[in-house]
Amino acid sequence: MATSVKLDDDLKNRIQHLAEMRHRSAHWIMREAIRDYVEREGKRGKLSNRRPWHPGQLIKKPDST
Repeated sequence: MATSVKLDDDLKNRIQHLAEMRHRSAHWIMREAIRDYVEREGKRGKLSNRRPWHPGQLIKKPDST
């Protein structure tokens, strides 16, 4: 599956520099970074029984009586 990601020049240059230092392709660096992020967030989600918050969710305030 091909996917496009728009990166600013600074980040693109940093990824390219890292790839050269590690003797890897920029594609490999980005794929590994995304895989690590998804795995970490997946584990974080498993630790919590709550559903992730989303911007459209209403926050119920306790009644003040």
